[in-house]
Amino acid sequence: MTKTDKNLKSAFSGESQANRRYLAFAKKAESEGFTQAAKLFRAAAGAETIHALNHLRIIGETKSTLENLETAVLGETFEFKEMYPEYINLAKQEGNKQAVWSLEVANKVEKVHANLFLRAIDVLKRQKEMAKIDYYICGVCGNTVEGAPPEKCPICSAPKASFFRAG
Repeated sequence: MTKTDKNLKSAFSGESQANRRYLAFAKKAESEGFTQAAKLFRAAAGAETIHALNHLRIIGETKSTLENLETAVLGETFEFKEMYPEYINLAKQEGNKQAVWSLEVANKVEKVHANLFLRAIDVLKRQKEMAKIDYYICGVCGNTVEGAPPEKCPICSAPKASFFRAG
């Protein structure tokens, strides 16, 4: 890997984080009644996404859908088997209950994501197209479900009304 490739990977990470940060800032600005500031944050977040996607494309990390699904499974599996358990243990040792909750729900959802990606891989290997299914995301913990939201989130117990339909 060249130094430029390393720099593009680093820039991808920074741009991706800026996107998420600006979306969080937009949400906060909205809640405080600053709609124009929220619009500005969302506009900047959109630009950061374009930068990140350009960097990712140039370093060749976007491949076929099947390869991308396999990459996604590896990432999600690493997170729920290795990364999050380590982070959870440290947060518990430090007595940070909010961090423990956030890390634990993320860990559970990463396992859900890995399983959804594995099922998609199986379908794509057997046929060309996945069934048309809506996905719903819990607005509290990020749990992702197929078809319709449950009455209560199985991960964080949030009510059905907390779910929103993905893109």
